[in-house]
Amino acid sequence: MPPAPAFRPARRRSARLALVAASVTVTAVTAAGCATSPAGSGHTNASGGPSGSGKKLQVVAAENFWGSIASQLGGSHAEVTSIITNPHTDPHDYEPTAGNARTVAGARYVIVNGIGYDAWADKLLSTNPGSSRTELKVEDLVGIKPGGNPHRWYSPHDVHQVIDKITADYKKLAPADAAYFDQRKKAFETRTLAPYNRLLSGIKAKYAGTPIGASESIVTPLSEGLGLKMLTPGSFLDATNEGSDPTAKDKAAIDHQIKSKQIKIYVYNSQNSTPDVQEQVKEAKAQGIPVATVTETPTPAGASFQQWQTAQLRGIERALAKATGK
Repeated sequence: MPPAPAFRPARRRSARLALVAASVTVTAVTAAGCATSPAGSGHTNASGGPSGSGKKLQVVAAENFWGSIASQLGGSHAEVTSIITNPHTDPHDYEPTAGNARTVAGARYVIVNGIGYDAWADKLLSTNPGSSRTELKVEDLVGIKPGGNPHRWYSPHDVHQVIDKITADYKKLAPADAAYFDQRKKAFETRTLAPYNRLLSGIKAKYAGTPIGASESIVTPLSEGLGLKMLTPGSFLDATNEGSDPTAKDKAAIDHQIKSKQIKIYVYNSQNSTPDVQEQVKEAKAQGIPVATVTETPTPAGASFQQWQTAQLRGIERALAKATGK
């Protein structure tokens, strides 16, 4: 899978591609009624039997990694629209459109990440509180506050928490379809996510404790889930994630870790490849340290959550096998 273009220059988190900017006003929202946005969900709803209620739940996810999961859990009984679907779009700096506002206004259920990751989504919700709408903020569900690591879709534990919560909320919103949603959840966790779950457990069983390096904090929840030992200074990971300059001390520490081969593999976010990261990747390869890539949002466009994550896990597994001979 070829790396996607960088999201951000080193000095500031901003999308490489020009984003369509439009004001989100109360007028745009309230005039919308119950319309749904044609922006596309970035994924396809799974098929299923006729709904007990005869109506589909209108669902909006701020980002398509959560939207993909919501769509598969909802099947034919939910119509899910994701706002962020383009791999070239930086979710941190996205400017919502009036169309996004109309989509949220017509939703019965909205999923946002929170933890400072998609503040623009909070603005959409605040302009149209909607007493009948149910909202899932992953921040509240997993207990991580702003300032913490927002990349919870890279935490296997948190992913399963979100699956449980979405299913429970669907059942409350459409109680006549409760059995259907239970079936969708069981199939998703036991069959659809089986390759993802096998890779997680297999990598952890074989490589737990292996020291690794990384380009930014997006890798941290995954390394914790896999039982790998992150050696890269946390301050460097955060600096790269936020687009600020890392300290000379951190850069020197990473350079030493690579040249002395303290790390077995290096994992970097190819959507945020700053000059410092590019230099580390180059040096790691020169030292014979295998390099694996991840991306912040699903690539290619339209990939399901499990397709995207499984491909990345296989890349990490190959790198670990090459580095350790296991």
